[in-house]
Amino acid sequence: MASPDRPDRPLTMRYFASVREGLGIGEESIDLPSSVTTVGDLLRWLPTRGPAYDATIRKGRAIRAAVDHVHAKEDTPILGAREIALFPMMTGG
Repeated sequence: MASPDRPDRPLTMRYFASVREGLGIGEESIDLPSSVTTVGDLLRWLPTRGPAYDATIRKGRAIRAAVDHVHAKEDTPILGAREIALFPMMTGG
């Protein structure tokens, strides 16, 4: 039985721009370990999933996140989120 914080459904991850290109996918559904509770935890955990994740989402890369369509910081909680999007930092001009 799922807890309110860990619903019995996978989280939808969406990847954009160079993140999508590096991973070779635009979207996936994943089950997070219980230790992953914030955006920062997620960004530290994803590189452990394999070489493409490590190369694309490694520490120090300027990756931004949106949790359920709202821009998020590393300390943003992700428990109960339905969707998290990752994308590179964008510059304007």
